Amino acid sequence: MTKDYYETLGVAKDSSIDDIKRAYKKLAKKYHPDLNKSDPSAEQKFKEVNEAASVLTNEKKKEQYDRYGSAGMDGAGGPEGYDFSGFQGGAYDFGDVFDSFFGGGMGRRRGPRRGNDLMTDVTLTLEEAASGTTRQVNLKKLNVCADCKGRGSKHPDDIDVCSNCQGAGVVRSVKRTPFGMFQSQTPCRKCAGAGSSLRNPCSSCDGEGRLVSSQKIEVRIPAGVDSGMRLRVAGEGEAGEKGAPPGDLFVEVSVRDHDYFTRDGSDLRIDVPVSFVTAALGGEVEVPTLDGKSTIKIPAGTQPETVMAIRGKGMPSLNGYGRGDMHVVVKVEVPTKLSKKQADLLREFETGSPPPKKKGWFG
Repeated sequence: MTKDYYETLGVAKDSSIDDIKRAYKKLAKKYHPDLNKSDPSAEQKFKEVNEAASVLTNEKKKEQYDRYGSAGMDGAGGPEGYDFSGFQGGAYDFGDVFDSFFGGGMGRRRGPRRGNDLMTDVTLTLEEAASGTTRQVNLKKLNVCADCKGRGSKHPDDIDVCSNCQGAGVVRSVKRTPFGMFQSQTPCRKCAGAGSSLRNPCSSCDGEGRLVSSQKIEVRIPAGVDSGMRLRVAGEGEAGEKGAPPGDLFVEVSVRDHDYFTRDGSDLRIDVPVSFVTAALGGEVEVPTLDGKSTIKIPAGTQPETVMAIRGKGMPSLNGYGRGDMHVVVKVEVPTKLSKKQADLLREFETGSPPPKKKGWFG
């Protein structure tokens, strides 16, 4: 199919080379895949823009295209025996041109990478979450090689600065492009961006500077944590590449359900059974708390499901300021079996007078 390169770049056929270059710069930035990762069609549009620019910014290719259209650009021949089958990118690398214009090296790694972050989890009792505790976790991960101290070589003298990049890890170059002369930098191929090379690599880690091993890490759990919270332990992730910092360890907390207490943020709730008589006449009952037993007063006439608060007997605040409350829910216990005397007394209480005496058989 015939491709309209002028339409692709949004320029007129009589546009100057400078106008075409300006149009290319605008569209290259608009459709560059690194800037449009959420748009699956961006990469294809970016290729089309590069293809059009590689032709229209080259005077001979532009003349060929204006005569024969895109059909004359597929290697089928043409005047003067030109073969344009390999014109993709033309005499220039438009990816490098884009990098030169817009910061360069997008998506490229330069130098050693930071270590990976790791995730683990711990399960606590409610009492441990309230008081704070420590946990030891055993992780198998990439650690700094103990033999070479992460250098990759047992002796510092065996590390040579890369002669190609002089230790910078990148190589700078100047390229001629349709837009003029531009300087770009790319990772050094000789040292793979490390900036140095090893004459005698460490036999333990094969020059990597790190190796997989088990490590016990002590994690401090602050008082007041709750299920779903993540704690960050800085620097306890995987070791970074030579000279790079390590990653972090993230610990996800899970708190077990308690037999008596129900948690609501920093407050606790407990159901306390109270006898029918105590609820009616008033009295005192013992209530368990995280700190031991506590006594609360039950006023006379307390109704079922009444909620009473014990201040400061809940969970501690994570920021260290104060504690929540303990909410006591009164559960009135109704007796299931009564003696005749108890039943009569309750009827008397309900009617305000004793039940009538029964007459005898002959009475």
